[in-house]
Order: sequence, then structure tokens, then C-alpha cells
Amino acid sequence: MKDETLNNPEVKETPDQKLDQMIEKGNVDFYFRPGLEGIPACQSNIGYIDGVRGILEYRGVRIEELAEKSNFEEVSFLLLHAKLPKADFLKKWTLDLTRHRRLPEGLLDTLRRYPQTAHPMEVLQSAVAAMGMYYHGDDVSEEEERFHSICRIIAKIPTIIGAFHRIRNGEEPILPNDDLSHSANFLYMVTGKVPSEREARLFDACLILHAEHGLNASTFAARAVGSTLADPYAVASSAIASLSGPLHGGANERVINMFREIETIENVRPWVEKAVAEKRRIMGLGHRVYKTKDPRAYVLETMAEEVFQGSNDRCLMLAMEVEKVAGEMLGSKGIFSNVDFYSGLVYRQLGFTEDLFTTIFAAARSAGWLAHWLEQLEGNRIYRPTQIYQGDRNMPYIPAEER
Repeated sequence: MKDETLNNPEVKETPDQKLDQMIEKGNVDFYFRPGLEGIPACQSNIGYIDGVRGILEYRGVRIEELAEKSNFEEVSFLLLHAKLPKADFLKKWTLDLTRHRRLPEGLLDTLRRYPQTAHPMEVLQSAVAAMGMYYHGDDVSEEEERFHSICRIIAKIPTIIGAFHRIRNGEEPILPNDDLSHSANFLYMVTGKVPSEREARLFDACLILHAEHGLNASTFAARAVGSTLADPYAVASSAIASLSGPLHGGANERVINMFREIETIENVRPWVEKAVAEKRRIMGLGHRVYKTKDPRAYVLETMAEEVFQGSNDRCLMLAMEVEKVAGEMLGSKGIFSNVDFYSGLVYRQLGFTEDLFTTIFAAARSAGWLAHWLEQLEGNRIYRPTQIYQGDRNMPYIPAEER
């Protein structure tokens, strides 16, 4: 096929052709970054991160202040609407989330048919995608339809998590309690008991800390899928799939497994020294953005100290010793604890099993994903990055009998 751009000044070069020219000139290394590291892919007003100074803000408000003074309902409104709500708007938003908690009976039947050995993240991903078959969400240009879809996704994710957890343990799902807050109801549907005010407040802060974090892998997946004008249930499902990987949300499960492997305080230093010598990844340490301790880890460490008060469980002391020894050996390289290091300890003390940890992450991050989805739809342009082709060219076709 004739290339219409050749020797025709009226036809502009494509990005791929420009890249081919850079490769020929040996300039490609300047543009190519594995994993798109450091390459801006969008403009956003949602989350601000300063990885050097350890700052995280949602719409300009510091995460430490939100975790201390706000609640998840208010923070999700802030992320989605770019402002803290007035009292009447917050009341309406909270009521909207509350009335969307229940699952269609058909979706509950589907959860009952899943293998009891399925990982909760697999169940959550498929169940959120299935929600798109029960509710209209295809017309992403319709503001009211977008709003109802957002409410359903944020409100129903905890119900899906709680329902499957109980089903796999041979118990009936617990219906949402409309008298409880988002975080308290989440705990209630999973554990079967109404949490104390202190437990609900701690869990609320956990959800706030995980609600948004810039253009991470799952948020990028959400924006990329959203850029095709796919419905919001497909957008959220794709983000959950990305989050399930061990290099993203799945790390918090592996942190607990690491502590279990180390076992005692005396084993910490030799274990860390061996891991560093063998260049093995120490789960819960290091971050692509932060070159200092993750600001969320400071808050979670304080929360962990609170939930472990009066407990005989020595896991928190073990964690602090790992952080101390690893800091001595890796701090000069900018490797410090991240959000996953302490979060699993808090979740476990609140009554969650380890394989539910990442689903909590997803429940919280759904607000951030959907805020980015809305932002992506403003002046949307479908994501279409280019590639650097390094394979053979102009190869002849060889018939099967001659190969």
C-alpha cells in the first residue's frame, strides 16, 4: 500500500513516523521510558503528590487533615465535585450512597455460584462488571445517569465484598444497615457485628487514605478504558483488575506473609540483610513516587499503635523493627515504608481476613477512579500511545511445506 505521507507536504506525519525518524537518528532513548515513568499522560486537578517532601493532597487539602477531621462520604464528594460539600449537600450525598447499597437478587445469586475458593478480588472485578447488565450506564454524556452509576459503584462494592465473604463461609449475606455510616456498615456486613465508634472512625480514616493517589496503574487503567467511552462499570472493573496485581494493591497481603516468615524480632536483621544482599523486594517498602516515607504510612502507623493497644500480638513490634533495620540499609536510596506496610496490620485487627485487604483498597479507591473518569470525559481524547517496534521487517512469507 502506498504511503500517502511520502513527498506530500499536505499530509502531516503520524506520531509513529516521527518516532521512526528519531530511532534512525539514535534519539529514541530520550523519549522512551519503561512503564511510562515520569511521562505526563493527562492534566488533573484531583490529587497532588510531592514525592520528595512526602505530601499528598486531595483537591488541595492535606491527607493528614482529612484523615483526622473528615469522613469517607465527605472525601468522596470532595474528589468527585472538586469542593467540600455544604451540610445539606453532604446529607443528600450520604443518603444517595445509603439507598444504593443493596444488590440485585440476580447478582446475589451469581455470587452464590462462584467457587468458594475464588479470590475476593476476582469476585469483585467480575461482579462490578456484571452490575453494568443490571443498570443503565452506557450514555456517559448524560449527567444524571453518570451520577447514579457513581453512587451505585461506590455504595455496592462493600456489599459485594461482605456478601461473598459470608457466602464462602457458609453464611447468609447481611443486608446493609441504613442507620450506619459507609465505613461502619462495611465493617458490619463483613464481621457480622456493629462496630464501636472507635473502630468505625479508624476504618473511615483507612478508606480516606486510600481514596486517591494520582495516576497510578489502576487509575491509568480507569482513564484509558474511560477514554473509549465505555460504561462506568467496565471502567471500575478494569481498575480493580489492575489493582489486584502484587506490585499494586496486592502488596498489603504479602506484607503480612513477610512478617509471618520473619516470625521473631531476633530474626529481623538477618532476614533484612539477606533480602538486601539477594536484591529481593521487601514488601511494603519503596514507592515509584515517594523518596521519603509515604505520608499515609505515618497516619497508618499511628492507627496501628492504637488498634494494637492491649494486644498480645507482637506483629506491630516486628513491623517497626523491620522498618528501622530496612531504613538503616535502604534509606540512603530513598526506600521507605509505603501505604501497604501498616495497612494490613490495621485491617487484621479490625476483623478482616488477609485476602480481603486489597478489596478494601478497591472500595476506597473507587471514589478516586470515578473522579478521574469524570475528569477524563471533559474534552476526552482516546488514549493511543505509540510503540518502538524492534522486530524484523520485510520478511518473506514461507509456505508451510518449506519451513
